[in-house]
Amino acid sequence: MKLYTKDHEWVAIDGDVATVGITTYAQGQLGDVVFVELPDVGKQLTKGGEAAVVESVKAASEVYAPLDGEVVEANEKLADDPALVNLEPETGGWFLKMKLPAGTDTSELMDEAAYEAFVQTL
Repeated sequence: MKLYTKDHEWVAIDGDVATVGITTYAQGQLGDVVFVELPDVGKQLTKGGEAAVVESVKAASEVYAPLDGEVVEANEKLADDPALVNLEPETGGWFLKMKLPAGTDTSELMDEAAYEAFVQTL
């Protein structure tokens, strides 16, 4: 199940693990990504709080945690090849994986159709 935030993060939930990245729209707005700062494994993330930082030739921007959880993996490939965020924003360019607490509420997140409709309003 893939869901989206109004801050242009996507979250793919598989059981109690969520993979987080930025959307194709977001990477297009950023331009060429030149650096990514990832969280440490074990870090507790709070929904809406900073999860990572992405820097492009245009700007630096925060990536926000779409849900509460604990970081269980960071995409180390991005340290060597931050351009993966541009090339594969919703697949290989993911930022982190987090373990979600039981009963996590995803009702504030959008499905793909709702996200696409939201982007059309921007």
